Amino acid sequence: MGNRFTHRWDVAPEEARRIQDGGRALVIAEDRLGPIDRVAGIDVGFEQDGRVARAAVAVLAFPSLAPIESAVARRPVAFPYVPGLLSFREIPVVLDALGELRSPPDLLVCDGQGLAHPRRFGLACHLGVLTGLPSVGAAKSRLLGTHAALPPERGAWAPLVDRGETVGAVLRTRAGVAPLYVSVGHRVSLAAAIALVLACTPRYRLPETTRRAHRLASGPP
Repeated sequence: MGNRFTHRWDVAPEEARRIQDGGRALVIAEDRLGPIDRVAGIDVGFEQDGRVARAAVAVLAFPSLAPIESAVARRPVAFPYVPGLLSFREIPVVLDALGELRSPPDLLVCDGQGLAHPRRFGLACHLGVLTGLPSVGAAKSRLLGTHAALPPERGAWAPLVDRGETVGAVLRTRAGVAPLYVSVGHRVSLAAAIALVLACTPRYRLPETTRRAHRLASGPP
C-alpha cells in the first residue's frame, strides 16, 4: 500500500478540516484500476462504551464473492465524534486491520461516504488516498445532496447533487428497498463505482463485503 499522503492523527477538528481540504486535491475520480480479484469490505464498531474502536476487513473473491481472508484490529478511540470528520476517528484502526492482511486487496468498499461529503473528502476518499488503493463509498444514509425520485427496480440510480455538483449516485440494490448512496473514493469513476457496488450486492441491500465486515466489527468479541 502507498504512503504518499501522510499526516498526524492527534489534531484538533479545525486542523482535521484543513487536512481534508488538502487531501481532496489528491483524489483521482477516474478509473485507474488493474484486475479486480480481491474486494475488501471495511467496517468499524465500538466496544467498552465507545472507548475502543474495532475495525474489520473482510476480503472476498471477485466476482464470486467467496470469502478469502479477514482481519480485525482494536485501538482506543482518540478523536471525538464530530460530523464530517468520521475518518479521523476510524481510519487509524482500519489501517491496523489492513496491515494484518496477507496481501492488499484490489478494491476497498467502505461503509461510508467518498466525494459525497462537505469537503469532498469522506472516509472512502481519505482511506483510498492514504493507501493508494482504489476505493468506493457505499453508505446506508445520505449525508448531503438532493436527487430525483428513484424507480423501484434493482439497478435504478439517480445522480446525487450538492451545490450544483454531482457527488455520487443513489443506487437501488434491491427492488423496492431503500437505496444506497454510492460515491467515488479514489481511482474509480462514478460509473465504475455503481457497477462494482451492484456486483457486490447479489441478494441483499448491502454489499456482501459490508455485511461480512459488519459481522466481524460489531458482533460478539
